[in-house]
Amino acid sequence: MTTAPETISEREVLRDALGLLKDREQIAERLLESSRKHSFDPDKELDWDAPLADGKWFWPPELVSLYDTPMWKRMSEEQRMDLARHEAASLASLGIWFEIILMQLLVRHIYDKPVTSAHVRYALTEIADECRHSMMFARMIQRGGAPTYPVSRTTHNLARVLKTVSTTPGSFACTLLGEEILDWMQRLTFPDERIQPLVRGVTRIHVVEEARHVRYAREELRRQMVEAPRWERELTRVSCGEAARVFSIAFVNPQVYTNVGLDRREAVAQVRASGHRREVMQTGAKRLTDFLDDIGVLRGVGRRLWKSSGLLP
Repeated sequence: MTTAPETISEREVLRDALGLLKDREQIAERLLESSRKHSFDPDKELDWDAPLADGKWFWPPELVSLYDTPMWKRMSEEQRMDLARHEAASLASLGIWFEIILMQLLVRHIYDKPVTSAHVRYALTEIADECRHSMMFARMIQRGGAPTYPVSRTTHNLARVLKTVSTTPGSFACTLLGEEILDWMQRLTFPDERIQPLVRGVTRIHVVEEARHVRYAREELRRQMVEAPRWERELTRVSCGEAARVFSIAFVNPQVYTNVGLDRREAVAQVRASGHRREVMQTGAKRLTDFLDDIGVLRGVGRRLWKSSGLLP
């Protein structure tokens, strides 16, 4: 079976991208230096024993899934704040699940690479960061008094397949999907004085350290979309699109609505119909989708999957 030749436009995009690639080792050295200067131990950095502040939110109300829906307008302020607390726990649970997957993908990525290279040393540094983040998120969930919210069994097992068979560019594309939308939300959270001080501290640490992780993943994905064979680039487009679809579904566990005394089916329907929620998710994803479009990931079936996820207008 012969492979169709690449289109002129794709060849031109790839040729132009070659000029944008930066030396992998130089980038890793800069990221390692940044890690030495700006890394945190959450156990020491945050006051976990301080009492929770009265009247403070666990998540900005504008980022709560039901915000500005008819159901939200009927809810008391107390119930709105309780929903925000549960959604913060749901997002932290999702973050832990995702970071465990990411750590496995990073270990696979460096398995065949020179162990003394800066690129590998930075990957190991990032894995250490993610270990601390996962423990920090788990401790925040416990401190807030909400339950953990695992993803569905179907999503859990789909991810089991993903982390086993994912190609290198597919791994980094999915990494950015999991990191950049949450990062955008956390950048709105940590300076917000309406929010619990502990949550602001957690999100501040995560934003500072994730900035390095995003840079590492972006540079490597850009490189892979130039150097990988065509079949791998096509697979990346489809797998990234499917990951976006699954991620958008798993973003908030519907059990949060039941746990704060709401009708779960009605709440899910109103979130899906919410123009505000759609705008929040698309705005949160825009920096990422612009980048993926620029390097040739958002094409064909993959682009259609991204649109069906609601993350791409």
